[in-house]
Amino acid sequence: MSTPALPAAFLQRPIAHRALHGQQEHCPENSRAAIRAAVEAGYGIEIDLQLSADGRAMVFHDDQLERLTDAAGPVRARTSAELEAIPLKNGDGECIPTFREVLDIAAGRVALLVEIKDQDGGMGANVGPLEAAAVADLAGYDGPVALMSFNPHSIAEVARLAPHLPRGLTTCAYDPQEWAPLAAEECDALRAISDFDRVGACFISHEARDITRARVQALRADGVPILSWTIRSPGEEAEVRRFADNVTFENYLSALGA
Repeated sequence: MSTPALPAAFLQRPIAHRALHGQQEHCPENSRAAIRAAVEAGYGIEIDLQLSADGRAMVFHDDQLERLTDAAGPVRARTSAELEAIPLKNGDGECIPTFREVLDIAAGRVALLVEIKDQDGGMGANVGPLEAAAVADLAGYDGPVALMSFNPHSIAEVARLAPHLPRGLTTCAYDPQEWAPLAAEECDALRAISDFDRVGACFISHEARDITRARVQALRADGVPILSWTIRSPGEEAEVRRFADNVTFENYLSALGA
């Protein structure tokens, strides 16, 4: 399997987690306003994708609507038109955007790191529609972009659909208690990043508190770019940068020039 390289832009500027939210009023996470703020500041952008009922890629982190909106229930139970009409909390009219709309706003000006949220529900192979929607939206997009997911099956599907797109794995310590009901054996395999070569990954984005893990540092020693999430202070960033090539940050303004 051919493995495209991670574009250099992903290592040159810090990456704003769920875009540059929380630094000004009416700028919620994964919103159009947060995308614009990140572009204007010159940061890279990390966003999340969920699937609508009619098969569109929507920029939204949770699989349920309650935390981020005054609506309730699963994201995937609503059509894209219905989701686009749901206001985000503290958004002053900001509603849930489509991936296509966010691509139009970013317009290739900064690095765009796209996390495909697990749609299987258990890191299994019941994937495909969201990956296909994301790849379709990216057709003709001119700018540095990379796709990633906690679910290796999702990234294997991206590799099948669009082998030219840079792709990676979102990784962490996979504490079985935190990841229940995921089986301990599955946590072990995911923690070992055992699917890295199989899916043709070219980077990982790893949990900051677990960044010194031997497997992570061995990949870095082999030349694999290591991103890290989620950094919440300059002090934490300084420590993590000893072991990672770039950071995904929130709640402060990371220094430009990563």
